[in-house]
Amino acid sequence: MRRLSLPAAPTQAGVAPASQWGALKKLAPYVWQWRWRVLVALGFLVAAKVSNVGVPLVLKQLVDALDLKPGDPQAALVVPVALLLAYGALRVSVTLFTEMREFLFYPVAARIARRVSLETFEHLLSLSLRFHLERQTGGVSRDIERGSKAIHSLLNYTIYNILPTLVEMTLVISLLSAKFDGWFAVIALGALAGYITFTVTVTEWRTHFRRAMNEQDSKANTKAVDALINYETVKYFSNEGFEQARYDENLQRLEKASVKSQTSLSLLNLGQSLIISAAVVLLVWRATVGVVEGTMTLGDLVLVNALMIQLYIPLNFLGVIYREIKQSTIDMEKMFALLGQNREVADAPDAQPLQPHGGTVRFEEVRFGYDSDREILHGVSFEIPAGETVAVVGPSGSGKSTLARLMFRFYDVGEGRISIDGQDIRSVTQRSLRQAIGIVPQDTVLFNDTVEYNIAYGRPGASRAEVEDAARSAHIHHFISSTPKGYDTMVGERGLKLSGGEKQRVAIARTLLKNPPVLIFDEATSALDSANERAIQEELKSAARNKTALVIAHRLSTVADAHQILVMEHGRIVERGNHAELLAMDGRYAQMWRLQQSGAEERDVTA
Repeated sequence: MRRLSLPAAPTQAGVAPASQWGALKKLAPYVWQWRWRVLVALGFLVAAKVSNVGVPLVLKQLVDALDLKPGDPQAALVVPVALLLAYGALRVSVTLFTEMREFLFYPVAARIARRVSLETFEHLLSLSLRFHLERQTGGVSRDIERGSKAIHSLLNYTIYNILPTLVEMTLVISLLSAKFDGWFAVIALGALAGYITFTVTVTEWRTHFRRAMNEQDSKANTKAVDALINYETVKYFSNEGFEQARYDENLQRLEKASVKSQTSLSLLNLGQSLIISAAVVLLVWRATVGVVEGTMTLGDLVLVNALMIQLYIPLNFLGVIYREIKQSTIDMEKMFALLGQNREVADAPDAQPLQPHGGTVRFEEVRFGYDSDREILHGVSFEIPAGETVAVVGPSGSGKSTLARLMFRFYDVGEGRISIDGQDIRSVTQRSLRQAIGIVPQDTVLFNDTVEYNIAYGRPGASRAEVEDAARSAHIHHFISSTPKGYDTMVGERGLKLSGGEKQRVAIARTLLKNPPVLIFDEATSALDSANERAIQEELKSAARNKTALVIAHRLSTVADAHQILVMEHGRIVERGNHAELLAMDGRYAQMWRLQQSGAEERDVTA
């Protein structure tokens, strides 16, 4: 599918574009791809409008034909029948042409809405970790949902209603000018000008009510999703009432905003109706005077009334169209703002796929900070030779997990360089980089799907046998097989139906199935008991054999046999060497080792 480059939007999702009509310009390239289908459908709609305007003309002829002089009964039997057939044909034509338009255009609107939604979702997945740590899931999902629906409305109302409505109004006013005196056209044009002015003015005034309603709708949805995702935490602290009150606070604001929006809409509808009703009364009065004076026939009176009704319907619809376009552009504001979010980490224009041949990882004088005024890593340098295991230990906040995030290129380094097999990771595509790295994270989050789906996520398309082999390696196959539904067992939202250890083993199986040349174990056994930890450690060692592995650990006993151990404090490597060398140094590592060993002995005595 061909990608479309969209203009940049504000970086804050809540800020409106400089011009709401810019949404139409952004949709134009999508519509252009379907231009021939669109033009044919437009032709059908114009034909429907022409047929619709022809109906009152035939009706006038029919009424005049019935106003016969005495002694001419035969004409009453012939002429009205022909006119009735023409009247019926025009009515059918209106419906036929309208449905042909729908048949041709509806798939176009649906496809464009799908493409924009997909591109927004794709763009969100391409944004940096920083954006996703700051976003609110409920609000973002609601923005996409409203934006997708708005595209349907915007395309239908703009392309296939505004132009035909203008054509129909032009035809009606032209007929009034051609067949009757100039006052008919003056009244019709005056009503049209007053109607449009009133509609635009009031709609602009009530736009901020709609925007406020959308804002509160997103906030309410965010609160609800946040509370449901963190269901267990809510229960732990018995905060159901607090969450309900927080949710209801936003619902009350939404209620007030929606009432204001609906009240202003009622005011708009009433004013539009008054303008049109006044115009109809004036035109019918002029026609009635003409019939009384003998300058107009009874059929002319019927024609004027029918034409004014014909003008009233599209004119009233034009007001609806304008309101809907304004509301749709408001609904699309945040969706296009999401599309305009800058990709903090993007592939270089000439980026090539990573070509791993061994998997040697090298950090060279790497400096990095999540904020420009607070540096986390201070000139970190080390190498993980192909096929070897390097462990990183140290207290919380020393920068251990940051190393993994930088390897995955969730963030770019501030200074220095990270390379795999001599290739700077900033010069290769992010997709190929992440395909070459597997990770078992400390905090495992699973999809609300089956156990098989979550394990197979490591390599989509893997067979059931391959999934089961990975599960056996992660020592979770027996547990899965013991459940009633086996691998078809649903794990629940974020895997809440599984214990911490079970989730961790699913994550290990998922990474083993991926089988990448570079592995990262970020506290991979932190959620396991001692017996399972030892078993899993053996499997992890087996999985890391002949692969490059970075092990981030808190418990030193799990990394004692690593080829090299790095000790980090405050974003710096303060010691490095293997287990024996570090103990011999009798430095920070040796101190941590003695502390943990004494703690383990105390636990054994207590047990």
